[in-house]
Amino acid sequence: MSSLKHHILADLRRRKSDRQPAFAVLADPDNLNPSSMAQLAAACNTAGVDYLLMGGSLVLNSQLDACIQQFKATTDIPVILFPGAPSQVSAAADALLFLSLISGRNADLLIGQHVISAPSVRASGLEVIGTGYMVVDGGVPTTVSYMSHAAPIPANKPDIALCTAWAGEMLGLQALYLDAGSGAQYPISETMIQRLSTQTVAPLFVGGGIRSAEGAYLAAKSGATVVVVGNALEANPALMQDMSAAVHAASGSTIS
Repeated sequence: MSSLKHHILADLRRRKSDRQPAFAVLADPDNLNPSSMAQLAAACNTAGVDYLLMGGSLVLNSQLDACIQQFKATTDIPVILFPGAPSQVSAAADALLFLSLISGRNADLLIGQHVISAPSVRASGLEVIGTGYMVVDGGVPTTVSYMSHAAPIPANKPDIALCTAWAGEMLGLQALYLDAGSGAQYPISETMIQRLSTQTVAPLFVGGGIRSAEGAYLAAKSGATVVVVGNALEANPALMQDMSAAVHAASGSTIS
């Protein structure tokens, strides 16, 4: 497969401008091994997946490099790192979301961990995308809220999310990520997605609590640039094709 690095940020900006939402599969390296990656790549190719996000809040094994390499051996789908710790850096990927938890007040996740990871990220050659990461209440405690020691944005407070996103953009962050967290009871509201999509410039990732093709479609139609699904696909891999088709069916939709 091609070894050329993808220009991920440019593609994300084009997708937002053209209202062409993307579908991304979120894979947790702790639940994978290199031998399973060819099967995942084949499923993603068949479903028309746009991106593979790799990362988790813990990552207890050391197979990240090998998993990405095996995935990329059989597909041109870009791999974007979604790191939960400074150690989750692999030069085998195409890009890295350099996540700053702007919804919380934990300085370690606003800048502290970034300082620790900066030398390895800089040396990796990855396309680095500064990303304002916002955790939203999904109805149940999630790993990300526990690990971050940060209260999530209330699900019914889209104005708080919007002001947080504005602050992130003013700080120069290039992308935004709304996350209800793995295992969320309910997804980010259409109102919150729409508010951020229409009143910010940065491409918008939306994930957490999306369990059906209809839910994926509504997130995309509401203005998500990238709809991210992980847990639902681990439980039911057959959903991948329907969810991908639903997201792409929202292309060109007018937010109302």
